Amino acid sequence: MAACGLAVSLVLSGCGAGQVSQTATQEPAVNGTSGKAGPIALRNVHIRAAQTTDYVEPGSEAELIFVAANSSADNPDKLVSITSDIGSVTLTGGGDVPVNGVLVVGAPDGQVAALESVEPADAAEATIRLSKPISNGLTYDFTFTFEKAGETTVAVPISAGETPRRDGPVGGGSSEGSGGSSGHGGGH
Repeated sequence: MAACGLAVSLVLSGCGAGQVSQTATQEPAVNGTSGKAGPIALRNVHIRAAQTTDYVEPGSEAELIFVAANSSADNPDKLVSITSDIGSVTLTGGGDVPVNGVLVVGAPDGQVAALESVEPADAAEATIRLSKPISNGLTYDFTFTFEKAGETTVAVPISAGETPRRDGPVGGGSSEGSGGSSGHGGGH
């Protein structure tokens, strides 16, 4: 009987061996996505556009925000161009990505300035002149071309940033006659 108990405990204790933990695949809690071109890591890549209708209209401008980090200890790089089929991208300011440093493009919500005091940093702005409508919840391909690292294409989401959410009925609900005075439109 003791031998059976020992065998059962050995079998059951091995059930968790080799399993992948849930935290092994967690992503950072940022608005954007990431990508890589050689030693250049693109982080928190997202479009900031205030969407007040069903889509952001062609002819409008939106910001492309991201950080390009160079993990090379020897070779600085330079962002040469950014292209997309949703519109033309204009990069202003420096495009240099210093050795073991970063290029901060745009100002993410909550970040005051580039982190020059912590690591070598350059700053720039990227503006998208839309030629096609875009909408929250979708991603759009952008190709980043670097002088030495080459190019990479990243599917970029839209972030409304700190823009307040649109008020109005959700799913046809109404705050009047909803059985309470809380003012909620239902569905929340």
